Amino acid sequence: MKKFVAAALVMALVSTAAAPQVKHVEIVGHRGAPFDAPENTVASAKIAWAQNADAVETDIHLTRDGEIIVSHDPTTRRVDGRNVALSDLTLAELRSIDVGRWRGRQFAGERMPTLDELIATVPAGKRLFVEIKTGPEILPALGESLARSHATQANVVLISFNFEALRQAHARWPNYTTLWLVGYSGQGAASPTIEQIIEQAHAAGFSGLDLGANWPLDASDVRQIRSAGLQLHVWTVDAPELASRWIDIGADSITTNRAGLLRKQLAS
Repeated sequence: MKKFVAAALVMALVSTAAAPQVKHVEIVGHRGAPFDAPENTVASAKIAWAQNADAVETDIHLTRDGEIIVSHDPTTRRVDGRNVALSDLTLAELRSIDVGRWRGRQFAGERMPTLDELIATVPAGKRLFVEIKTGPEILPALGESLARSHATQANVVLISFNFEALRQAHARWPNYTTLWLVGYSGQGAASPTIEQIIEQAHAAGFSGLDLGANWPLDASDVRQIRSAGLQLHVWTVDAPELASRWIDIGADSITTNRAGLLRKQLAS
């Protein structure tokens, strides 16, 4: 019996050692769960959390009266057809727009949320990726929102395409994760190389890069990113094959429009 138990224990240890180790990668809901609810709304965020997203990505703009409103677009064209700049309307005027009815009666009355409202939805252990869609002028209002919401570096990440806005955000809140969003437009003379982007992000003190999924990177490029002390995040990926490729070469998170479905597909 003792020999049998010992042999079984050895086999179990060998089996455990041989089992593949799955790298944990955050699944980030792009504007919440846009396939299931109107994007960038409280309803969309709550559905993404119910789908077990690790984080939700959202976008912020500044209103005419200096408040923060959550919206991807800089105008109201997609939500009410008027094509008015958000910066020309007050918070109250923007909050009067029904941004949910077009997706179904169950979303009627859904409003553009404030950042405070979205932060309030974040469950323990999850994070909100807040994309700054403006220049540095939004930072004072952002600071007030973070303070009111009792946000911390544990549940809020700051991201932006705007290098100067992100640089100043890092200077204000050095403990927060800051990710520089960079798209890929090809290999023309005007396009920066990954080496140039790494150098700029490192010099600015950013936590990492958040790259468009069409960047033609390989494992050696990711090693350069890691050597500079930077994280690597990727957007926006809905196909499991593409997500798997980025995970294989070392991505820390995948932003997707279909968080629940992508998680199931990757698990299978």
